[in-house]
Amino acid sequence: MASPSPLIGITTYVEPAQWGAWELPSALIPYMYVQAIERAGGRALLVPPSTEAIEETLDALDGLLFSGGSDLDPATYDQDPHPETTGTRPERDRGELALLGAALARDMPVLAVCRGSQVLNVARGGDLVQHLPEVVGDERHKHTPGVFADHDVKVETASKLGGLLGDRAPVKSHHHQGYGRIGAGLRGVAWADDGTVEALEDPDKRFAIGVLWHPEAGEDRALFEALVEQSRAYREDKAAAPT
Repeated sequence: MASPSPLIGITTYVEPAQWGAWELPSALIPYMYVQAIERAGGRALLVPPSTEAIEETLDALDGLLFSGGSDLDPATYDQDPHPETTGTRPERDRGELALLGAALARDMPVLAVCRGSQVLNVARGGDLVQHLPEVVGDERHKHTPGVFADHDVKVETASKLGGLLGDRAPVKSHHHQGYGRIGAGLRGVAWADDGTVEALEDPDKRFAIGVLWHPEAGEDRALFEALVEQSRAYREDKAAAPT
């Protein structure tokens, strides 16, 4: 009998949504995230932001995917807001920072996408560049609202990410912010041609990788397959641990 699929929690947006005659605040994510996890052999569970019952939530999961979304509140990294920093969701920030900190303390596998990778950096004491075009001189990382920007990244081959993607990979981006000061224990492992750091990882963790791009929108499943594989191993190790 095959073992059950690893259960991967996916953090959600909380936004107004409309279906039929209803328009209500909703916990939602683009379905591409769910499909990416399921195609990789996992089972997805949506995790709305909350600072309550963090440990109980993690007890039920084998891994976590921190999804994209709106800008983080600059107060989370002790900066005043830039005029281009908009649509912040402080409740989501608080819930995800608490969830991520507790997950890393357990060494639970974590894949953090776009905003999620920024949460990872801030959780480790790093900060963000609030508007990249002022640094790189163009908007190539988010040239059209609602459309992914295609570009390549150079990847450090000696990193865990490099072991999955090789030394160079095509990616789909949609971000106007980036990493500033890199958080404690993290290191940059991928770069755009303009020098922007595009991925972070913690080499001391089982699997803790953050990418500024959107792998769920691309054709390469390697990141999701690695998350599911590591989550399965995490579950087996947890089951074998003495109580």
